[in-house]
Amino acid sequence: MKMFVLGIETSCDETSLAVVRDGKKVLANVIASQNRVHQKFGGVVPELASRAHVEVIDSLFLKALRDSKITSREISLIAVTASPGLKGSLLIGSTFGRALSFASHIPLTEVNHLCAHLAANFLIEKDIKFPAVGLVVSGGHTNLFCLESRSKMKILGETLDDAAGEVFDKVARVLNLEYPGGPSLEKVAKKGDPLAIKFPCAYLGKKSLDFSFSGIKTSVIYYVKKYGSSGDIADIAASFQKAVIKVLVEKVRRAVNLKKTKTLLLGGGVASNRVLRGEMKKFALAEGIDLFIPSPILCTDNAAMVASLGYYLYSQSDQT
Repeated sequence: MKMFVLGIETSCDETSLAVVRDGKKVLANVIASQNRVHQKFGGVVPELASRAHVEVIDSLFLKALRDSKITSREISLIAVTASPGLKGSLLIGSTFGRALSFASHIPLTEVNHLCAHLAANFLIEKDIKFPAVGLVVSGGHTNLFCLESRSKMKILGETLDDAAGEVFDKVARVLNLEYPGGPSLEKVAKKGDPLAIKFPCAYLGKKSLDFSFSGIKTSVIYYVKKYGSSGDIADIAASFQKAVIKVLVEKVRRAVNLKKTKTLLLGGGVASNRVLRGEMKKFALAEGIDLFIPSPILCTDNAAMVASLGYYLYSQSDQT
C-alpha cells in the first residue's frame, strides 16, 4: 500500500511543504524563500520570519496537494520539523501540522532538522550502505553524524562556536557582498587565488570531531581592517573558503577512519558549494568511499527531506 507523507519545514526562513511517496518519490516540493524580507537587514529577523511563514503556509499546502495530484484524505502521515531552528518559525509549522493531524485523524511524527538534511540523500539514492558518516553543513549548524540506518543517527561532533555557513555569511558581510552571503562569497571566490592568504585552520587536537570557525572569522576581519581596499576581495574570499573546506574534509576523514565506514553522506545549504563538493569527491575517490550529495535544491531547507525521514522514523516505530 502506497504511503503519502506530507512534509512541513519552517525552521528558519524558508517555508516548504512537500508530498513524498514511500519515503523516496517526490511528488511535490514547494518552497517559498524569504530572502527579500531579510535582505535589507543583512540576516534573518526571527519575528519577520514567523510572520512570513503564516502568510504563505496555507497556499503552499494547497499547491503541494495540486502538484502531487492527491487530496488531503490520501495523506498517510504528517512529518514536521520540530528542532533545531527559530522557535517562532518552528511553532508555525508545528501548529499547522498538529491542527491538520487532529482535524483529519492523520498520524504525525516530529523530525530533527539536521537529520532531515542527511535524509535528502534517501530521495535520490537507493543503495546506501550502513553504517555511514554524515556531514551537515548549514547556516546555523556544522555536525558530524554516524548513521546506523535510515532512521537511526547519532552525533559524532558539532560546532563549538560559529557554524561554517554562519562564518560564510559574516565574512561576506565584512567584504560588503550581497545577501545571502554564502552564494555571493562563492561567486567572488571563483576569481581569486585560494593560496594567496594563509588563514588559520582550527582542528582542536588530533582526534577531535568538533568544529570551531570563530578563529578564521576573526582572522579575516583583522585582515580586512589592516589592508582595507588594498586587499583583493576575490583572493580573501577564495583563501577563506579554502581554509574552511580544508577543516571540513579533515574532520570527515577522522570520522570515516573512526567508524571504519566506506559511505559518506553530505547535507545542508553549504553542501551546494561547488568547491566543497569537488573536494569531497576528491577525498572520496582517493579513499575508495561511496559519496552521496543531494542536488543543490535538496541541500537547501525543504520539506521533501523532512517527509522522507518522517517516513522511515514512522515505519521503524511501527515495527517496534
